[in-house]
Amino acid sequence: MTKKRTHRVYSPEFKKEAVALVVNEGYSVTKAAESLGIRANLLYRWKDNEEAKVSGSAPSREERAELVRLRKEVKELRMEKEILKKASAFFAKGMK
Repeated sequence: MTKKRTHRVYSPEFKKEAVALVVNEGYSVTKAAESLGIRANLLYRWKDNEEAKVSGSAPSREERAELVRLRKEVKELRMEKEILKKASAFFAKGMK
């Protein structure tokens, strides 16, 4: 019988305080992660996300939604373009 893996959910306050230990207090990521009982790679990810938010390089929720919409539109336009290419080739062949 296998056990189902459960993911722990951490509050935003906990994440900010953990990142603050590394950024403001000068702890190493490994030491801070050990003291908090979490994995170091998780703390690295939180730190990178926090730095991206501060620098403004992370897209906002509205920007992400627009990006998804535009990607969907590009996909549809590419499909339409392929259909038109095939149709023009078909009709050009019929003209000869």
